Amino acid sequence: MKPRSIHHVDLDAFFASVEELLDPAISGLPIIVGGDPQGRGVVASCSYAARAFGVHSAMPVAQALRLCPQAIVRHGHHSVYAAYSRRVMAILAEYTPLLEQISIDEAFLDVTGSDRLFGAPETLAHTIQNRIQVECGLPSSLGVAGNKLVAKIASARAKPRGVLVVPSGQEAAFLAPLTIDRLWGVGDVTADRLRKEGISTIGKLAALPLRDMERLFGNGAAGMHRRALGIDDRPVVTEWHRKSVSQERTFARDVSSIEVLMHCLLQMSEEVAAQLRKDGDCARTVVLKMRYPDFTTITRRVTLAQPTNLAEVLHQEASQLLRREWKRGAQLRLIGIGATGLVRGRQLALFDDHSEQLSRLSRAVDKIRSRYGRDSIRRAALLETSESPEEQPPREGNGRPMV
Repeated sequence: MKPRSIHHVDLDAFFASVEELLDPAISGLPIIVGGDPQGRGVVASCSYAARAFGVHSAMPVAQALRLCPQAIVRHGHHSVYAAYSRRVMAILAEYTPLLEQISIDEAFLDVTGSDRLFGAPETLAHTIQNRIQVECGLPSSLGVAGNKLVAKIASARAKPRGVLVVPSGQEAAFLAPLTIDRLWGVGDVTADRLRKEGISTIGKLAALPLRDMERLFGNGAAGMHRRALGIDDRPVVTEWHRKSVSQERTFARDVSSIEVLMHCLLQMSEEVAAQLRKDGDCARTVVLKMRYPDFTTITRRVTLAQPTNLAEVLHQEASQLLRREWKRGAQLRLIGIGATGLVRGRQLALFDDHSEQLSRLSRAVDKIRSRYGRDSIRRAALLETSESPEEQPPREGNGRPMV
């Protein structure tokens, strides 16, 4: 049986690279894409010139500027990032129908058996990389291996602007010298625990006797051992149905105004409802997320009598949850809304003319925004607000949203 050929394509410093395209004068300079340094903004992306000073994603922007005071801060052009992402994914789709986009800036391709069409796997990787650079102006790195696990690690090792091929049968040898935190499924806590056991590399983990693996990982021992050996049978998934849709906002300053919180919920309800309709889904459950200044976080949820994809319903239910939980004068650092229990199909408004009217209106608004842009039509209630929440841009490669 012919070994699989899996490519992992990862755009280098994607948000920062797009900012360079938008403003060539800053090309090559330290660039930070993130929130307001005077508030609670965090780094969503940074150029490699900024990374040389120790700046990295998820770091507070204020801290990043202390490390690199000369950095140029951009607050993000998310619709532009999405447009460039679509252009890149369209290029990748020309080489195989087996394409799995896992975030705005990375994807897996299964190109097994395509040698006669596109050349050897390494040749194809360079072809893809060159097309992304020439046609989109974006740098990328590619990992090529027999499975998704190793291909993704290889692309990270190839950064920036590199291609790294791990030949079939060499997966375990490739992984062995890498630090333990490189392995999928090993987070910070697990990595610290393993280091205390004297296990600092993936190779040392792979060499552990079964009894030690079971002591460390319990029922997950067999799966962890396979990953440490570079064994991964997961297919490239071309169709994926999300389990939830959510939005959240972190405020620049703690907010104690119920009016501001309600306004923010309405804005997020519109975004969540629009995504539900785009995906052809309705939600059975509405979730409210609240985070206080001391980082205490609570979630509350309500199950609906009828699944919905209407912003009005999401907002009404979330607002009721908020009024029930919020104590007068209490401050919030973050608020979020989510829709879970997703079912396929359009909003059904049996015996409810008002809901059917809202559904038709929402679909009409979706068409207008799709043609003329997100801000082409807006609710009057969202035109003004007394407080602007600081919207943290999603970090590159952060995957799919979950509540």
